Amino acid sequence: MEIMIKPIVTEKATQLTERRNPYTIRASTDANKHQAHSLAEQLHGAKDVSVNTAIVRGKNKSRWTKSGLLRGKTAAYKKAYITVGEGQTIDIFSNI
Repeated sequence: MEIMIKPIVTEKATQLTERRNPYTIRASTDANKHQAHSLAEQLHGAKDVSVNTAIVRGKNKSRWTKSGLLRGKTAAYKKAYITVGEGQTIDIFSNI
């Protein structure tokens, strides 16, 4: 099972990484904390890893077009915050 999909690069996630050292990654909805923890230790060789997860709900979207109102929904996903020990870093952009 593929656990980590891609890093989340937003202003808020970057500021959070600079302040408290957690890396924000978009994970599959089937992944759990233990799988993300073991993957971070194996791939990146990080020690003292802690993982927090959050499920981000899909949002309703609508727009007006020539054919009328189109309604839809964005996909829900799971966000994983991987915090490493002090002085350690994870190169999450090497796989992109």
